[in-house]
Amino acid sequence: MKLFDVYPLMNVTPQKASDCYVWDDKGNKYLDLYGGHAVISIGHAHPHYIGRITKQLNDIGFYSNSVQNPLQEELAQKLGQLCQLPEYALFLCNSGAEANENALKLASFHTDKKRVIAFKKAFHGRTSAAVAATDNPNIQAEINKGHLVTFLELNNAEAVETELKKGDVCAVIVEGIQGIGGIRVPEISFLQSLEQICNEHNVVLILDEIQSGYGRSGSFFAFEEAGIKPHLITTAKGMGNGFPIGGLLISPEFKASHGLLGTTFGGNYLACAAALAVLEVIEKQNLIKNARQIGDYLITELKKIDGINEVRGRGLMIGLQFDQNVSEIRKNLVAQKKIFTGVSSTNIIRLLPPLTLTIPMAEYFIQSLKEVLRT
Repeated sequence: MKLFDVYPLMNVTPQKASDCYVWDDKGNKYLDLYGGHAVISIGHAHPHYIGRITKQLNDIGFYSNSVQNPLQEELAQKLGQLCQLPEYALFLCNSGAEANENALKLASFHTDKKRVIAFKKAFHGRTSAAVAATDNPNIQAEINKGHLVTFLELNNAEAVETELKKGDVCAVIVEGIQGIGGIRVPEISFLQSLEQICNEHNVVLILDEIQSGYGRSGSFFAFEEAGIKPHLITTAKGMGNGFPIGGLLISPEFKASHGLLGTTFGGNYLACAAALAVLEVIEKQNLIKNARQIGDYLITELKKIDGINEVRGRGLMIGLQFDQNVSEIRKNLVAQKKIFTGVSSTNIIRLLPPLTLTIPMAEYFIQSLKEVLRT
């Protein structure tokens, strides 16, 4: 049997990793500014993280749900404390796609409606119940459309209200910062308008913080800048520092009942141990403040570089838009400077490094990018 070849892969085989660095099987050291699609929040192989998971493996191992798990309660309390939403409830699952699937299910159950409003260039997953809430026609063609999704332009609150007045919408789902869509930041006034009109029309507002959450934006959740309180918040990626886990934060107006939502592996002991370690490190090392400060520095300095059309983002979620296809730039950064970056579309480089990134690391990237652009 061979692997089903759907991902383009770099010719690099990692052998070990520490903090923001990865070493390959030839001994080359790479600066990782992508963190495996934003999942590495507290750095590779953080000792506290490794210790937490190792202890859990030695104590009871994996074990899944259907039994009392005190780590779930501990995780819910710690998460509520750090994101300052202690009144919300937590449903644990395995991934961002599953978190969004359950958010849309809950919105539909709550309103007894099916239509969803999402935004162009959005990405909320590939599962059938979530109808792969993306306007990519190739992905839409793959799935069974359980909900009807209407895609609108980001930052157009008037268009959203027009749709909500039709009375058949269960939810509006929006990313705190669009990731795959090119690091597009919703306007603060737009998010505030969404909260207002959703409340006026009894529509559930879902904030997808799967990529932008857990401190990446320089606040725990990116929507905090707007001072709003969504009905539902989805999270994953940086939540487990690479261990699969997702979560749905549910505001108090939703009432739980047995059998309402379900999961097989969600909230297992190992996942909870990983997620608790992440929150403990974020708090102890003040990583949200670090993400904001290093992100501000990077954005300021990157805006000075000739050849970059636009620098987008907030904190350590940054997009660099170019006129040309960025594949050669990224290849040269890896080959010549030993730096990993991400991509969105064909002309945007995505930076999603661990929140432990330092000024010297940021300076090395800035200088390296200047040199690559000059060649």
